[in-house]
Amino acid sequence: MKATKILLALSACVLLAAACDRDKISSESIFDTTAPERNAFDTWLYENYVLPYNIQFNYAYEDRETDNTYNLVPAEIDKAQVMAQVTKYLWIGSYDELLGEDFMKSYCPRMIQLVGSKAYNSQGSVVLGTAEGGLKITLYNINELNIKSLDVNFLNDWYFHTMHHEFCHILHQTKNYSTDFNLISNDYQGPSWVNLEDGDARTMGYITAYASSAPDEDFVEIISGYITHTPAWWTGVLASAGATGKVKLEKKFEIVENYLQQSWDIDIDKLREIVLRRSDEVMKMNFDTIK
Repeated sequence: MKATKILLALSACVLLAAACDRDKISSESIFDTTAPERNAFDTWLYENYVLPYNIQFNYAYEDRETDNTYNLVPAEIDKAQVMAQVTKYLWIGSYDELLGEDFMKSYCPRMIQLVGSKAYNSQGSVVLGTAEGGLKITLYNINELNIKSLDVNFLNDWYFHTMHHEFCHILHQTKNYSTDFNLISNDYQGPSWVNLEDGDARTMGYITAYASSAPDEDFVEIISGYITHTPAWWTGVLASAGATGKVKLEKKFEIVENYLQQSWDIDIDKLREIVLRRSDEVMKMNFDTIK
């Protein structure tokens, strides 16, 4: 019996050796390692977003990266090209100038998705942009961008107010702000914010009607509104808020200012100065560099 078992074992080894000799392991990967084909714009995005910041900038419409509850259309490529250049200079570049490139490399979202059309909610409000878990920012209404005559107010109202707004969500979700902020106002409107005008909201102590929807929105609206507008604009907001609204806005701003300085070493006035200067400079940029 032992001899039989030994003979069978030796036979198996011989067969295994023969099989191994016939089935040599291939040196080629089972995965597709072919470099993707890139047009000039893709190459520019790779060199200006992927390599330095590890950001994927999507201008093509992708079902899995867009909210299919809305009726949406893709961004037009010529407008996407301008938007990509303006975003790098006006948004990323502002934080780079103030804090150095490592800040944005660490905290910026990993994907920017462009959508050509507006996104409408059921109650009639328009979605300017969304942020998902600090990983992706989606910007809508790209196809209404007038690339022949850029308007900084349009850029801020539709895109960069949103970019700063959503990015500040990432910041406060990373490091919490003081809960004292939540105690200043006790009349947040939730979805009913759509029934307010900005002027009415300011008398209640909110910088915009949308800020009245929830404390987190209130917090980031102050930052995005402040840094994308002139000092005269902020003075006007306070003046229009009335006595009660002004006191609330000033208390909120003090918490916001201290939070940015202490948690992120961001001087909000210096950041505003940089953003406003770059907003003027972007109007003079040459957008024919991508062929």
